[in-house]
Amino acid sequence: MSTYVIQDSATMLRRNFRRMVRYPSVSLVVIGVPVILLLLFVYVFGGTLGAGLGAAAAGSTAYVDYVMPGILLIAIAGSAQSTAISVAMDMQEGIITRFRTMGIARASVLTAHVLGSTIQTIAGLAVVVAVGVVVGFRPDASPIEWAATFGVLTVITLAITWLSVGLGLYPDSVEAASNLPMPLILLPFLSSGFVPVESMPAAMRWFAEYQPFTPFIETVRGLLMGTAIGTSALLTLGWCAVIGGFGFWWSMRLYERGPKHA
Repeated sequence: MSTYVIQDSATMLRRNFRRMVRYPSVSLVVIGVPVILLLLFVYVFGGTLGAGLGAAAAGSTAYVDYVMPGILLIAIAGSAQSTAISVAMDMQEGIITRFRTMGIARASVLTAHVLGSTIQTIAGLAVVVAVGVVVGFRPDASPIEWAATFGVLTVITLAITWLSVGLGLYPDSVEAASNLPMPLILLPFLSSGFVPVESMPAAMRWFAEYQPFTPFIETVRGLLMGTAIGTSALLTLGWCAVIGGFGFWWSMRLYERGPKHA
């Protein structure tokens, strides 16, 4: 049975790759928005925000070292919207209903969406890091720390992607599916991605400290820049287990249910 799941997932993954090639604008948006935000925060806000971090991080070019982990998490959160839209399109066009009547492993359809989106997101992260290096990003991570960073970002991407699959299956229109992931895109801005949480008002600071993207960002920042990670790594794994586990369970239930109008 597992062999059929793997084979069917590979077939569905090739289908998703063909869709990416057919609609390159989606990939360009997933990559382009984080790059634009990176340039905006470095060259427009970087001087002021960098000065607020202290002498060691003063200046726009130095601020890129601080802001890069937040930009990477924005790229991951932003990919959730494209995943939800892609899944919703399949659901509303009746393709998933057709797949359900065929001799295809049921898990393969959603698994292919998750794997395709994850590969697309990781490729986009590589482009963002390359642009960051051009504008002054200078991580001091060792090869092992780079490998750990890749692993952490991949685990976060998988968790967010499974949740976004459910966000694509739940509504009864593509338009609604495109709006549901918006809170995920806002969360990195309400974290330690751009300013330390200590500088925030009390209520905002409490929210930033206890939402998942702050430990995500602090873990990536610690691996890349050598800052203290503390409990952020454990919190990251815990949040990913909760988000990914719930996303998988929710997505499979919605998939078994089928379209609302069916």
